[in-house]
Amino acid sequence: MSKLMSLFFAVLSVLLMCATAISISYSGWLTVLFFLLTICCIGAGFIVKARMRRRNGENGETKKEV
Repeated sequence: MSKLMSLFFAVLSVLLMCATAISISYSGWLTVLFFLLTICCIGAGFIVKARMRRRNGENGETKKEV
């Protein structure tokens, strides 16, 4: 994943976490909504990272030479 895309997901997740914290004071339903959006955003970041890694042929396995 590129650094710019990682930064995008990180900033968006932090903003959603802040919105969740602020909404605790106002409404329980709004808090639940922002919490679910935060979890979905974090999950989407992991999904995009895994798909890009798989597309580029990097499956996380390291080859050890003996």
